Amino acid sequence: MSEEFEVPSPHEHHIEHVTEHAHGSGDNFAGKIAVMTAIMATVGALFSYQAGSTESAAAMNKNDAAIKKTEAANQWNYYQAKSSRQNLAELATHIPGVDAAHYSAEAARYKSEKEAVQKKAEALETEAREWDEKSELALHQHHRWAQAMTAIQIAISLAAITLLTRKEWLKKMAYSAGAVSVVLGVLAWSHI
Repeated sequence: MSEEFEVPSPHEHHIEHVTEHAHGSGDNFAGKIAVMTAIMATVGALFSYQAGSTESAAAMNKNDAAIKKTEAANQWNYYQAKSSRQNLAELATHIPGVDAAHYSAEAARYKSEKEAVQKKAEALETEAREWDEKSELALHQHHRWAQAMTAIQIAISLAAITLLTRKEWLKKMAYSAGAVSVVLGVLAWSHI
């Protein structure tokens, strides 16, 4: 039978000693930072999703506003055409030898049609303004989510530096940046 001998190197002995000492002494500094960093990364992912979602909503609302503005412009063009026809019919009533009653009726019809077109155009302009307002609100909320995301990224960076330096004041700064991020997230959620 052959026996095997294991001769540990001084380096291995030192690593085992440090590892046993760290686990035995209850040093959970690194563990706390790691857990907090994981939580911050999860919250950051949620903030990032919300930021993207609200940015998309703002863009869609702005697109709907542009569509309504175009529809309103089309109605105003139609209104102008009706106005021109009304004016021509009114002028025709003054031409000698034409059926003035016919052109007078035409002018009245164009005037009536023009009023309906005007109401539709104004309603479309109101809708466009409403979509613009929705877009601005969503964009403001997007900026809040982006601010929260930036703060959480700073907190994660500070936590990484804290893990390397083991400085208590850096840990407090990382937690503070995380808290600021949560406050900004609550403001975004509350549409403030």
